[in-house]
Amino acid sequence: MAYLDFAGAALYGASQVANYARRLERGLYGNPHSEHAPSRASMAEIDATREKALAFFDADPEVYEVVLTANTSAAIKLVAESYPFGPGKGLVLSADNHNSVNGMREYARAVGAAVHVLPLTAELRLDCPADRLVLSARRLGGGLLAFPAQSNFSGVQHDLGLVEAAQDLGFDVLLDAAGCGVSGGVSLREHPAEFLAFSFYKLFGLPTGLGALIVRKAALARLRRPWFAGGTVDFVSVAHDRHQLSAGHHGFEDGTPDFLNAGAVVDGFAFLERVDRRALTARLKALTGYFLDRVVGLKHGNGAPLVRVYGPQGVTERGGTVAFNLLDAEGFPVPYALVEQRAYAQRVAIRGGCFCNPGAAEAAFGFADIGALRCIDRLRGRFTVAEFQACLGADKAVGAVRLSVGLPTTMEDLDRALELVVGFAL
Repeated sequence: MAYLDFAGAALYGASQVANYARRLERGLYGNPHSEHAPSRASMAEIDATREKALAFFDADPEVYEVVLTANTSAAIKLVAESYPFGPGKGLVLSADNHNSVNGMREYARAVGAAVHVLPLTAELRLDCPADRLVLSARRLGGGLLAFPAQSNFSGVQHDLGLVEAAQDLGFDVLLDAAGCGVSGGVSLREHPAEFLAFSFYKLFGLPTGLGALIVRKAALARLRRPWFAGGTVDFVSVAHDRHQLSAGHHGFEDGTPDFLNAGAVVDGFAFLERVDRRALTARLKALTGYFLDRVVGLKHGNGAPLVRVYGPQGVTERGGTVAFNLLDAEGFPVPYALVEQRAYAQRVAIRGGCFCNPGAAEAAFGFADIGALRCIDRLRGRFTVAEFQACLGADKAVGAVRLSVGLPTTMEDLDRALELVVGFAL
């Protein structure tokens, strides 16, 4: 199998599995909301997980703390539901965002906050974002900016200098780091965003179902939770209708933390510590360049291009994620589902669709210019990809194919993907 879906999930190493199994076999772990020895053993691994997460993103533990969540989406939702949005505190989103970030607009609008969107260039980079933020600041007065450090659609690495530019204008910043993958690439000492969300399985595969929000302590204190749950309160009175939320991360971790999987996180970071991150980043760039250099110039027998790449066609300021479509000899996009079917048959693991990033997809496919809104409104309540494609016309793309590289990717894996692509040439 040529596994090329690292933007979806990293692969775990055999040593991680063995070490995790050994921990469970030899250890005794209990619910951490207690003082007995099994509880303390769990808390020790949870504390180690927080420490490793701060170190990976170069976050000063005196400034930041870690809220453990189910995944990146849950981390983002914590901010969305607790941030003090209002008429004087709006929300600015990059057009390039995962839907877990896009959904924040519903919380903002529910309390009368304005929502602005930063558009993309033809290369799917942010279009003069600092200048556009100045205009947003004049209209909104401040609020929250949310954007990905690396696009999960195109692999574009957005300029993290935007963090400081936004803060100078009175904005807090949420960075979605889930798309960065194993190379990380974010230093919170250099770019001190208020919030950073990610999932551990995007880094080292095991465990799934555990993510984190790294948050500046001062910013966490400004959040106001709309509810409380077990594990988040110092006391609750039913008779007198009172409660007190626990301080710091304790007030944001609902219920029992995933204490058994915390050990797997520690093992995952131990696995990554054996890898030179600079060398890994260079290797991932070389692998991405190898694929791009070979795929961009492919043509059909009549000279028509075989591949359309979305986003940068080189490796400058981009990560190891490539979105593209195959074209037939007449220039019509080959349905991504058909490409996925052939990939499955040839044991090549790639992904098709819009990758939960509709803004980047709309910019890539030119939806603003081809009557997409008309089709969306016509199909409201009964939307399907097939119906949407029929409405737009067969010459329009409604999805793409995504290839993404990771720690164990080889040139042979990419050659398998190239063989798949060339198989569509006529």
